[in-house]
Amino acid sequence: MLGAGIVSEVFDFRGQGLPRFDFALCTDRPGRVRTDVGLPLFVEHGLDRLASADLVIALPWADFRTPPAPAVLDALTAAHGRGALVAAHCVGAFALAAAGLLDGRRATTHWRFAGLLAERHPDVTVDPDALYVDEGSVATGAGAAAGFDLCLHLLRREYGATTANAIARDLVLPSHRDGGQAQYLTTPVPEDSQDERLSGVLAWAREHLHEPLPVAELARRALMSRRSFARRFAASTGTTPHAWLLGLRLSRAEELLETTDLPVEEIAHAVGFGSAAVLRAQFVRRRGVPPRSYRRSFTRTPTV
Repeated sequence: MLGAGIVSEVFDFRGQGLPRFDFALCTDRPGRVRTDVGLPLFVEHGLDRLASADLVIALPWADFRTPPAPAVLDALTAAHGRGALVAAHCVGAFALAAAGLLDGRRATTHWRFAGLLAERHPDVTVDPDALYVDEGSVATGAGAAAGFDLCLHLLRREYGATTANAIARDLVLPSHRDGGQAQYLTTPVPEDSQDERLSGVLAWAREHLHEPLPVAELARRALMSRRSFARRFAASTGTTPHAWLLGLRLSRAEELLETTDLPVEEIAHAVGFGSAAVLRAQFVRRRGVPPRSYRRSFTRTPTV
């Protein structure tokens, strides 16, 4: 039920210049479907609905240890073969693996079942820590609420950061989470005064991206030693201060490229990269394209 709720919320139509998605649930046996929480769900469409879909997301299901019906596997394979983007999160990844769509690719699933996926499908390179893995025509996400991470990533990839951020704000979610599943495997860090100081420093850093922001300065503002700050930061976010800042700067640069006519050099300084050359190098490395190419791709009005 959670999986169905995630995709229906993300791809719901919101107006206000955002894309209009033709969203539908489908199953191999249309009609009344019992969910894992006991509530019935009426699914109108059969597998023929996949024949015209641009994006197919296989949802988690309770009996994932048993492969889906052959008709389901054939429909997933056919959708992928004609060029649809096929995705799954949580144990939905087992359906893609059973269809052979993950062979020779990296993939992820809920950390609890990553070992089982690797054992059953040795041709799949399973990453138990990733929140999502994008392999181009196939994408997989981690468990439970990480379905939001996968869906927002796909929106960001196809429509740009502005659209993904707008929908994330509407859902009261971060548009991108740094770190991996490892940060959720242990007991969360207790809320205390140090966490409050850390949260305050992160909020301050978001407003001062144009500044150098060395770790020593962030630690000083958090009233911690550099070593304690780095340890506390990793425990709370699952990543390093450097990686967190880099992701934040790239996301802000994406928004400015999409929504303003500012020169790339000016954007680089505004987000703290110092020069257009540094921004370009990071963009090519992390996004696969230079900033100007990204701007040409996403400075379009979404179809409504």
